[in-house]
Amino acid sequence: MSRVSKDIWNKSKDGNKAQLRSFIRYFIISTAICVLILFLKRDNIIHMVGAEITVHKQNREMQYYRRQIDELDRRIGILSNDRDTLETLAREQYLFAEPGDDVFLTKER
Repeated sequence: MSRVSKDIWNKSKDGNKAQLRSFIRYFIISTAICVLILFLKRDNIIHMVGAEITVHKQNREMQYYRRQIDELDRRIGILSNDRDTLETLAREQYLFAEPGDDVFLTKER
């Protein structure tokens, strides 16, 4: 195996297969450079893909929280401007009652 690999780099043995042997040499060198760039460097392709996935997840989370904030702002606006809605919320959520109201509490199973 090592004899064959040494023969690839020896240009005096090319003979009539010079073009094929040149292609093999360029292929080996370009493959080594690609492996170096894609996998061995600190900023390699695997790191970049992982970072892109993380950014995509964080953008989806930001969109989700923006929708939640918009919904809460809408509800705050409704509760601030509509007394009937505020009263309904207070009665249902916090069990508020006006004087003279009959209140019935039931246990949930």
